[in-house]
Amino acid sequence: MPRRTRSPLLLAGLMAGAGVLHFAVPKAFDATVPRILPGEPRTWTYASGVVELALAAGLAHPRTRGAAARATAGFFVGVFPANVQMAVDWRGRSRPQRVAALARLPLQLPLVLWARSVARGADGP
Repeated sequence: MPRRTRSPLLLAGLMAGAGVLHFAVPKAFDATVPRILPGEPRTWTYASGVVELALAAGLAHPRTRGAAARATAGFFVGVFPANVQMAVDWRGRSRPQRVAALARLPLQLPLVLWARSVARGADGP
C-alpha cells in the first residue's frame, strides 16, 4: 500500500481507537476535561469520542479526507487544553504517570502536522 494511502488510514485508525476508548474507559478521559467547561465531564468525554469517530470515518474515505484532515488538525489544537489540564492535575502522581502526562504536550504538534500533511495529500500535489 503506498504511503500516500497508508498515512491517512493510520491517522483514521488512531482517531477511531481514541474514539472507542472514550466510550470503553470514559472515567480516564473525564479527568482530563478542563474544569472551565460547562456541564458534566462525561458529556464532554462522549462528545469528543463521537467527534473522533466521525473524523476517523472522514479520514478513511478519499472523498472526505481533505476536509476531515483539516478538521482533525483543528481538533488536535482544540483538545490541547485537556492535555495541559492532565499535566497539571497529575503533578502528584507517580513519576511514570507525570512523564506520560507531560509527554502528551509536545506530541500534539506532530499530530497537527500529520493531519495537515494528510489534508495536503488529499487536496492534490
